Amino acid sequence: LGDVYKRQSVLTALKNGSELTSAQLKSKFKAGNPQAVIQSLRFAGYPVYLNTTKTGARKYRLGSASRAVIAAGYKAMASASRS
Repeated sequence: LGDVYKRQSVLTALKNGSELTSAQLKSKFKAGNPQAVIQSLRFAGYPVYLNTTKTGARKYRLGSASRAVIAAGYKAMASASRS
């Protein structure tokens, strides 16, 4: 599978409410480096969070960015455009 297809497949699963572990990303989506797939989604502007369950499992989920995070992004873009 191509990288774009993998990323789109993972994004679709997250948008549908799935919570995915790194092992699931590797097995279901053939992501050799699950963290790289998640990072590319984050760089594309998707708020992907890593939560730890009560049992200790670490799962990625799609959330919504807080107002503070969005504000920080706008401030960073504004300061970058001034320099």
